[in-house]
Amino acid sequence: MLDSFSKAVAEADTQTTYVESYRIAELRQFIETGSHRIEIAKMLGQQAKSIVANAVSAMLTENPQLIQEGGNCYPASRMAACLRDGGFILRYISYALLAGNASVLEEHCLFGLKETYNTLGVPIPSVLRAVAVMKNSTLELVENLLGDSDASMKASLVLETSQYFDLVTTALL
Repeated sequence: MLDSFSKAVAEADTQTTYVESYRIAELRQFIETGSHRIEIAKMLGQQAKSIVANAVSAMLTENPQLIQEGGNCYPASRMAACLRDGGFILRYISYALLAGNASVLEEHCLFGLKETYNTLGVPIPSVLRAVAVMKNSTLELVENLLGDSDASMKASLVLETSQYFDLVTTALL
C-alpha cells in the first residue's frame, strides 16, 4: 500500500529522478485537502452501518428472492455476511481517501472480490446494485459535509470518492 507521498517518491526513484513539479503540485493539493479527507473518513465511519443497511435494503427490495429460503441472504448468517462485506468495501474506500491513493483498496479489498462472490454463488448484479446505492448515499453525504467549502476542492474530493466506488464496480464486472 502506498500513500500519495510514498507513491511519488517510489515513481521518482524508479526513474532515478527528482519528484517532478506536477507531482509536487498534486502533493500540495493533497495536503490542502487533508482536514477534509479526515472529516469524510470520520463521517463514513459514523454513517457506515446506515449507508450499508440502506444499500442492502434497496438490493433486497429489488430482489426479494434473496431473503427467501435458498436465497443468497438466507438465513440470517448470510445476511450478516452481506452487511459485513458492504462495510468492508466502504471501510477500504475510506482508507483510500485518507491515503489519496487506491492501492490499499485494490490490494486488500478488490483483488479476487469477483471470484469470491462467484465461488459463493452471490449474484454480481445484486452486489453491483448495493455498491451503486452506497456510492450515491456516500457522495450525497460528502457533498453535504463539505457544504460551502471551496468549490474546486469539493468537486475534487467528490470525484475522487466516486472514482473509488467505480474501481469497486469495475472489479466486479
